[in-house]
Amino acid sequence: MNIDLKKEQEATLTRPVRAYGVLARLLFRAMDIFYGKELTLGKARLLEILARVPYQAWEIRQYHRMNTCFSEKPAVAEAEDIIGWGREAQDNEFWHLQVINEKIIQEGITLNWFKDIFVLPVAAFQYNIFSRFLALLDIQAAFRLNADFEDHAEHEYMSFVRKHPELDEQPAVSSLLKDHRALKTWGDVFRRIALDEREHMNNSLKRCGKEAEMVPLPPPVCAGKPVPV
Repeated sequence: MNIDLKKEQEATLTRPVRAYGVLARLLFRAMDIFYGKELTLGKARLLEILARVPYQAWEIRQYHRMNTCFSEKPAVAEAEDIIGWGREAQDNEFWHLQVINEKIIQEGITLNWFKDIFVLPVAAFQYNIFSRFLALLDIQAAFRLNADFEDHAEHEYMSFVRKHPELDEQPAVSSLLKDHRALKTWGDVFRRIALDEREHMNNSLKRCGKEAEMVPLPPPVCAGKPVPV
């Protein structure tokens, strides 16, 4: 069973964005200042580099929690669940990053020395420090921020495809897509990435007790795994 990716694109663009918190709005504003409001492949590269950071921070926090609460079975089980989910999400986000980088190479886009060589690693470092602090201070707030981030990314990718219809005329050719045979065009690749972000958002909402705010996913969807064909 294949997913109607274009139908999901319209569903995303019809759905209003979440009521983002202050931290999320500040983060998105900072990205807009340095990269512009419109999503570009360079900005998408930044999104995917930052997207992995919170999961890494949570993993570190949960290992520390297991070391201090090893006799409390519920706490250990919860920590293991967060670590397992986080690793799967990290792998999926890294696949996004690789695919976007492949597209940048195919397009022959030259990196900007300021934004892509200077700003990006500085932003990643700062976000890493912030994410570790937030995970230590209030893990529920960290989950809520991540839900906002993933919802923002989903809308950004779906809007990107709508604004660039030529992507549906470009065959998706890359060794990175060998396990995603249903993705025939680059438009579908970005729609698939957007759906992964929706699932990441739902998982974040679930873990901060906001199940009522989760958005339905079309079957079969499994972030980080190929869609059966």
